[in-house]
Amino acid sequence: MIIGLTGNIATGKSTISQLFSNHYHIPVIDADIVSREVVEPGEQALLDITRAFGTEILLEDGCLNRAALGNIIFKEEKKRQLLNEIVHPAVRKRMQYKKDKLLREGYQNVVMDIPLLFENDLTYFTDKNVVVFTTEAIQLQRLMERNQLTEEQARDRMNSQMDIHQKKQLADAVIDNSGTIESSRQQLEVILKKWELLK
Repeated sequence: MIIGLTGNIATGKSTISQLFSNHYHIPVIDADIVSREVVEPGEQALLDITRAFGTEILLEDGCLNRAALGNIIFKEEKKRQLLNEIVHPAVRKRMQYKKDKLLREGYQNVVMDIPLLFENDLTYFTDKNVVVFTTEAIQLQRLMERNQLTEEQARDRMNSQMDIHQKKQLADAVIDNSGTIESSRQQLEVILKKWELLK
């Protein structure tokens, strides 16, 4: 079974991701990690980005200068779209490749950790989807502490995402990550047993 894992910023999705891989030994393909891999030196996506935005978005060692690129794309919607048109297909292709490789290696179940699973209509990748959520107050506190943001900055980031209640309605299962790790683990175990993924 291919399981989609998603949730909004600072809901503690990485905690659930670690439970899948460390506790239940189900491999996780992380879209954030893959999106960094596809723009490493020598990758086609980085060549395409350089062609589109110029060499000023590169560091001296040939790596992507994320800050320089960020300054360009956050000012102009069209340029952000252009970047997404280059990066998103490369990420999807790499994730598909990793998933197929794991299945060939004999894994029965694979988790696809995709923050924008619903926003980018990527549910065709998955058989079942799990949404991780927490209270707005906990989310705000975690985000402010983790990213050193003001309350206003944190709320802007939270508000830029699809409403978590909408995500919960689209999910096959939800995990309330407001409590302890053990509480989240127990919820995950119930889901895995219901889906007959645990003996």
